[in-house]
Amino acid sequence: MRVLIIGAGAAGLATAIFAARAAPDLEVRCLDGASKIGAKILVSGGSRCNVTNRIVTERDFWGGSQRVVRHVLRAFPADRAAAFFEALGVPLHEEEDGKLFPDTNRSRTVLDALLAEARRLNVSIEAGRRVQSVSREQDGFVVETADGESHNAGVVVLATGGRSLPKTGSDGFGYELGRKLGHGCVDTTPALAPLVLEGDRHAALSGVSHDALLTLRVDGTIATRLEGALLWTHFGVSGPVALNMSRHWHRARLSGQTADVRLSLCPGETFESLENWLLSQERARPKALVSTVLATRIPASLADAWIVASGIDQGTTMAHLAKDDRRRLLHALLDTPLPVADSRGYAYAEVTSGGIPLDEIEPATMQSRVCPGLFLVGEILDVDGRLGGFNFQWAWSSGWIAGHAIAKAARA
Repeated sequence: MRVLIIGAGAAGLATAIFAARAAPDLEVRCLDGASKIGAKILVSGGSRCNVTNRIVTERDFWGGSQRVVRHVLRAFPADRAAAFFEALGVPLHEEEDGKLFPDTNRSRTVLDALLAEARRLNVSIEAGRRVQSVSREQDGFVVETADGESHNAGVVVLATGGRSLPKTGSDGFGYELGRKLGHGCVDTTPALAPLVLEGDRHAALSGVSHDALLTLRVDGTIATRLEGALLWTHFGVSGPVALNMSRHWHRARLSGQTADVRLSLCPGETFESLENWLLSQERARPKALVSTVLATRIPASLADAWIVASGIDQGTTMAHLAKDDRRRLLHALLDTPLPVADSRGYAYAEVTSGGIPLDEIEPATMQSRVCPGLFLVGEILDVDGRLGGFNFQWAWSSGWIAGHAIAKAARA
């Protein structure tokens, strides 16, 4: 049986490898429209490739059914993914927040190992072979490519990714292929994208990083709270907490709701606890500048900026900090509006939110429920994980399930 996998990114390569391992007699071919294979793998994780995370659960993902996500992840969990790469000669090491990277700290190591294993298994991988159409026939599929060739296959796998990082070859065409084969599509937005802010307050803080709490209010109601590192940039904010928040902001805007992001520079603190701390500092250090005291909790440049924005003279000492000034400063530290105008879009987004609905695939096999013989894996589905290796784990897990299901069908 011939298996045609459309897309040779992480999910496509994983599906090909696991299918060929489980059924060596399969003819497995990957067709990828990009001129070079694995471009998204190469640029991921700052070109170091955050392969997976030490702990991965359905709570690390947004989008479709948590039950389906849990089923897929448990079939091929993170520890098995780590062992898989270890066996390919790519040992991993753990960094902050459980992120697992190759010991070489080079994404090329990961891609080369996957390609080498595919070659060992006689998987055919063809770059620059853009698929134009897929049609369902009585005995399988006919796949037409842009160069005018026609390919017959008993099984087709859509592993085309989403719309993120289009320079790597992801342009969302897979959604159209899915639609023509009977699938729906949840409207897509960028996810894990830096946020663009209005005004110029952020420009002076460019390069400053710190822990933060971001709260998203949708039509006035708290919808999402995320905590993590935030990085100020010349265009706005980036860093894990901003990237994770981007999909929630976009989803709210997509639904026509008002999305308001608020920033706390002191995550874990309440107004009362932070005020008690300031009062204790006033007693202990009455002659110290307010900015000096604040700089023990947040970066000095932030302390100065927030003091000025609160209308407090920078020469004010703790003993001379008036009650009204103190309370105004506390409110600013804990609840400052973050004027989000947009994100930097798909060109900078690491993943896509939205896609083929999860209820249209069978989670035990990743096979389409509306088009027999069609399998869907990876980012094309309505699943997006937070920053930290989770989206790659979804690729490995969904690829493992699809690969083994295809092999089982071939043997039957």
